[in-house]
Amino acid sequence: MVSTMAHSPAVLGGYLQLSRAMKRAKLSRRIGERISIAVQARQGCAACLEAHIAAAHAHGVETAEIDRAREGTSADLAIAAMIDLGLRVYREPTSITDEHVADLRGHGYSDREIADVVGIVALNLLTGAFNVLAGVKTTDG
Repeated sequence: MVSTMAHSPAVLGGYLQLSRAMKRAKLSRRIGERISIAVQARQGCAACLEAHIAAAHAHGVETAEIDRAREGTSADLAIAAMIDLGLRVYREPTSITDEHVADLRGHGYSDREIADVVGIVALNLLTGAFNVLAGVKTTDG
């Protein structure tokens, strides 16, 4: 992906900067990967979905929870709320209300963790859309 992305130095630079910045995210990778799975299941980048499923497994997320993330939810209500936020950011940011944010805070999430969701979704939108456009395939095909 990166070598193909280099055809546009602006896109490559933006990707590298956002990717580097998101390594400092406060939101746990166990939750972030589930948000990424939910987004990629809808966006249609099979290579990204495969990569995020592998990362979720590597961070100890159980298969049942990965399957739930593909469906846009979790058995844990707090995580389900964050996945819902990620999907709202992806589909329709104007659907996010003060009540949604208050609910996330009620689950114990900080404003920084809530803001991290926007970065996670933005990075997924960039990589997934680019991979689909560039024809990047999964390791299987």
